[in-house]
Amino acid sequence: MRKAIIFFITVIVITCQAAAQSLPRVKMQTSLGEIIVEIDTINAPVTANNFLKHLDTNTYENALFYRVVRMDNQPNNDVKIEVIQGGIYTEPRFESIKPIAHETTETSGLKHLDGTISMARMEPGTASTEFFICVGNQPELDFGGKRNPDGQGFAAFGQVVEGMDVVRKIQQQNDNQQTLVEKVKIKEMRLQ
Repeated sequence: MRKAIIFFITVIVITCQAAAQSLPRVKMQTSLGEIIVEIDTINAPVTANNFLKHLDTNTYENALFYRVVRMDNQPNNDVKIEVIQGGIYTEPRFESIKPIAHETTETSGLKHLDGTISMARMEPGTASTEFFICVGNQPELDFGGKRNPDGQGFAAFGQVVEGMDVVRKIQQQNDNQQTLVEKVKIKEMRLQ
C-alpha cells in the first residue's frame, strides 16, 4: 500500500511539473512583420524538438515563406485548405536532410486550428524542415482528414500566439500557382 501511495504521489508531482512547464516560443521576424509561435514540446515532442534542433543549428538561417494556399488558387484540389508554407526551400535542399517519424494529431492530441504550425511532408515519415501555418481551422489536415490520401494527416507542433495579422498578410501576397512571386524573407528566427 505504501509503495502505491508513493507511486501516485510521484505521478502527481511529475504531472504538475509538466503542466507548470512553460513552452518555448520562437520569434519569426519577417519582411512583413513579426510572428511568435509557441512550440508544444510536451504533446508533440518528436516534431517540436526537430524544429528547435534546426533552429539551434541555423538550418533556418535563410528561411522564407514561399508558398500560399487560398481557396482561389487550388482549382484541382477536391479538399481545399488555407495555409502559408515556409522553410529552407532550396539551400540545402530539404530533401537531403534526415526526416523524422510522423507524429500524427491522433497521437499528439493537437488539431490544425487557426494559427497552428505543422510540418509539411509527402509520405508519412518524410518531414524534415518545411513547415506551414494554418489560416482558419483546417480539420482535413488532422489524422483521418482527406487532404492527403493516406489519411495520416500532418504533424502539428505549436500555435501562433502573436502575429496572425502578419500570417494573413503573407497569405494575400501575389502568387503563381501557390508559389509566392516575391518570397517573404524570415530575417530572424530565434527562441524568445
